[in-house]
Amino acid sequence: MFDAVKQSNKQARLILVANREVGQNAPMLIRTLLLLLFIGSTQASEADAVLNAARAHALGLAQGYGGDVRIETGPLDTSKLTACTSLQTYTPPGTRSIGRTHVGVRCLAPSPWNILVPVRIAVIGDYLTARRALVARQILSADDLASNRGDLAQLPKGTLTDPQDAIGKVLRNSLPAGQPLRADQLIARPVIRQGQQVKVMVRGDGYAARSEGKALNNAAPGEVARIRMPSGRVINGTTQADGSVLLPN
Repeated sequence: MFDAVKQSNKQARLILVANREVGQNAPMLIRTLLLLLFIGSTQASEADAVLNAARAHALGLAQGYGGDVRIETGPLDTSKLTACTSLQTYTPPGTRSIGRTHVGVRCLAPSPWNILVPVRIAVIGDYLTARRALVARQILSADDLASNRGDLAQLPKGTLTDPQDAIGKVLRNSLPAGQPLRADQLIARPVIRQGQQVKVMVRGDGYAARSEGKALNNAAPGEVARIRMPSGRVINGTTQADGSVLLPN
């Protein structure tokens, strides 16, 4: 029993000593806790600033697509970043403008640093598909097209969203029903046919000259047309929307 009392008294003395030491060091402990809270608050504030800047930049990247834009940012470790008074965002070379990509954020002052923020940019909008099976060299009309809605970031690059970009164009290759329609699958309808007489023009500073020749190939606006002139000389020029050919000067 006496041993138990001694042990109890010993534990009480230890607790008293410990409490006395804690009491003596309380100001230091409080300062340490406040410093840790300040550091944690600063890091959280810095992370918020970086993420907000990245979201704003990502929103700008998606503006050209229209539709409903949704942006998610990935995990970010800002524990090694110092406080920054001037942030600048940029698009890293070779990254996508929508979908899973990165936004660069750099600090300009007072201490420079740089970080890449992982983001996912979803753009929910309308896009064009083939209403029915389409065959190569077919000239597209509005009846050939259907409009679907989904995340444009998940579609092949160049998928069309405006019917006016497809109507009247020629399909390069056959397309099954429901397939998204891409810009590189279309070519403009020829305005020059092989064998027809075409106007040939050349322009320069203060002068312009016109002639005529015979087309040696079909050509759409913007494509190269080969023209045989009355002299027998074959020249190349750029096809214009009105069916004429502009020669380089």
